[in-house]
Amino acid sequence: MIRPNRLTILTLLLSMMTATANAVPAPGDPVAGAAAFRKCASCHQVGPSARAVFGPDLNGVVGRRAGTSAGYAYSPALKQSGIVWNDATLARFLRDPDDMVPGTKMRFWGIGDERQIANLLAYLRQYPSLPPPR
Repeated sequence: MIRPNRLTILTLLLSMMTATANAVPAPGDPVAGAAAFRKCASCHQVGPSARAVFGPDLNGVVGRRAGTSAGYAYSPALKQSGIVWNDATLARFLRDPDDMVPGTKMRFWGIGDERQIANLLAYLRQYPSLPPPR
């Protein structure tokens, strides 16, 4: 019988934990995501008339480089992070913004419910970047 050594077991456990921590949420429900967005709406807006208020507007956030939306003064930490927002990076940020980008201006405790994150991402994907006003 083959007995795995401790290093093999530790390596396997660490790789499983890393995969789980960086996992992309399953496809979500945009209708449920609209309800989840209520906790974001005090700082963020989406849609045709969205603008930066306490936080940047989130139109076109998926695929955008962090800290680049016009009309909002981002923290140096977020501007220099090099992050491009996709499902995995947004999910990680939504879980714990300050852990992912220490020094971010976003004051939010995070979302621990993976289904709620998936729903929120499905909702945000409905709002692509809008052309600049004429």
